[in-house]
This record gives sequence, structure tokens and C-alpha cells, in this order.
Amino acid sequence: AYAKRLDASLAIIDKRRDSPNVSQVMNIIGDVSGMTAFLVDDIVDTGGTLVRAAYALIEKGAKRVYACCTHPILSGKAVKMISESPIVELIVTDTVPLAEEAKTCPKIKVISIASLLADAIRRIYEDESVSCLFV
Repeated sequence: AYAKRLDASLAIIDKRRDSPNVSQVMNIIGDVSGMTAFLVDDIVDTGGTLVRAAYALIEKGAKRVYACCTHPILSGKAVKMISESPIVELIVTDTVPLAEEAKTCPKIKVISIASLLADAIRRIYEDESVSCLFV
């Protein structure tokens, strides 16, 4: 949906999760050579998968890697790993409070979705459609 909306090509990163908070990037399906890549994830906890994916994209020829996630848990050494990674910028929402280290990290940008959530709650309460908020 993102690629179509942005009129961009799509590549898929195949990963395997060996255990909780441990995953392995297996394959990149699609050509990223010479491209600016944009990783999209729902949750970033330890940051390991995101950072490994960024390195894999660079290895396959991507020029730059940006990332976004809805819920930035950013536990443990996640902020340090992201800071030292090839990720240019990680765009996150304010669904969870960020630790001070994450707030001051120059690579992490927070976008507030408070008004979106408020509107969704109001629409649900008033028995209105919420789909128009996401189209």
C-alpha cells in the first residue's frame, strides 16, 4: 500500500525470528540498487531487526536507508544501535513515551498522532466511519 501510494518500487525483506527479540535477515526480494530505501515496521523494540535490515539494504546497493515505526519501544541498546547504523532517520509516533536518550538522538524524529487518535475515538463513539481517516 505504501509503495503504491508513493508510486515507488517495492522490495521485501525476508526475516526469521529464532526467539523473542532475535531475528535474522534472510533475503531481500527486489532490486534496491541505487535506491533510497524506506523501512516500515509496526514496533521497534531492541532495534536489532531494523538495523540488520538497514545493513542488508546497503550491502545490496541501496544509497540511503530511512525507517519508520508506529510504536518505538527502543529498549536496551536500541538507540545506540540506531545511532551507529546506516539509518539516516527513524520516524516514530508518540504512542509510547520515549526515554531521554531517544528524545535527544538526532536520528529519531517524533510525529504526534494524538489528533488522529482523538478523531478516531470520537468517530467510534459517535458511530461514524473511521476508514476516511486512513485513506
